Amino acid sequence: MIQINFEKTIPAVTQRASAWRRVAEVLLGLLVGAWVGPSAAQDVAQSLPSIRIGAGMYNIRAEVAARPDQRQIGLMNRKQMATNDGMLFVFERAEMHCFWMRNTLIPLSIAFLDEDGSIVNITDMKPMDEASHCPAKAVRFALEMNVGWFDRRGLKAGSKLQGEPFGAPR
Repeated sequence: MIQINFEKTIPAVTQRASAWRRVAEVLLGLLVGAWVGPSAAQDVAQSLPSIRIGAGMYNIRAEVAARPDQRQIGLMNRKQMATNDGMLFVFERAEMHCFWMRNTLIPLSIAFLDEDGSIVNITDMKPMDEASHCPAKAVRFALEMNVGWFDRRGLKAGSKLQGEPFGAPR
């Protein structure tokens, strides 16, 4: 005859079940986070530290997107932006950095900038459009502003912006 000591067996089974339940909860959390995480992050407008940039007599308050995750989200999901606000994209090195408007709700103009803050070219971008907008040559910076902002202020290719990222404090 087999005799089972339930007083010892049941706690051991309960402990193992509890441990497996914790493992399952952690794995489920990781799976849900991986599935929901990136898109959830892109559903919320980010707020980044800002700097002042000078454009002739105009001052720009530019949020700085310097990390890959910040640059990926950019100005997505913003419903509006103040007149002299924008976002400065800072890259590690000058390359052909192209932009699109996925999940971006407001029309923007983008100025591609040389190391010294000189505008290489400017292009307008339509909301929610996935067409690529690229610089005329390799650049390290790009500045997004409300559509038409540069044009209304007479800024064009060759105009120079001033500020800390371009070697001169503002």
